[in-house]
Amino acid sequence: MSIINIALVEDDPEIRRSMDLFLRKTDDISVVGLYCCAEDFIAEFESLSLDVVLMDISLPGMSGIECVAAVKPLRPQVQYLMCTIHEDQERTFASLCAGATGYITKNSPPSRLIEAIRDIYNGGSPMSAQIARMVVLTFRDKSKNTELLDTFSQREQEILVSLAKGYQYKEIAEKLLISIETVRTYLRKIYEKLQVHSKVEAINKIFPRGL
Repeated sequence: MSIINIALVEDDPEIRRSMDLFLRKTDDISVVGLYCCAEDFIAEFESLSLDVVLMDISLPGMSGIECVAAVKPLRPQVQYLMCTIHEDQERTFASLCAGATGYITKNSPPSRLIEAIRDIYNGGSPMSAQIARMVVLTFRDKSKNTELLDTFSQREQEILVSLAKGYQYKEIAEKLLISIETVRTYLRKIYEKLQVHSKVEAINKIFPRGL
């Protein structure tokens, strides 16, 4: 029997503790690391013997999506299962683009989580039926709007994608190494091109949610 080495990155101590307890009772799963933030996980990543990582999305500091994007290229064979309370299209799409292979909600029963870990270890892409449908719809509508997105400059696209992921103006400025006023200038140009008057209208026009 192959042993699946996993790490758990979860900021809620109660959830982290309960998941650790029931996972350690599973014969073919070995918990090799518990982390409350992405930064601590990244610091030990290279030294860990890992097969699967259970990654929360909403973490203090660096998000789970950003963490996966940072470490996935370092060891592509490690699989990431996003374990979160969120079921929205942008987060799902961003997680998959970052390198995640599966997606499961925190309210799933323990047996479902264990099944998902085994599935992702054996080459599957586990996710709930509802999440799977959302991913299909998201990819469909993303492809429909590729031509519209391509009319913007690379920097304008970066700002649009950052807005869709929920970043604030200050966070976008810091991420792109520009001033907040420069972000606002780009946004004014984006609004003019899209003929909209707010970031919500802009996001919904590029990344429609009405599915």
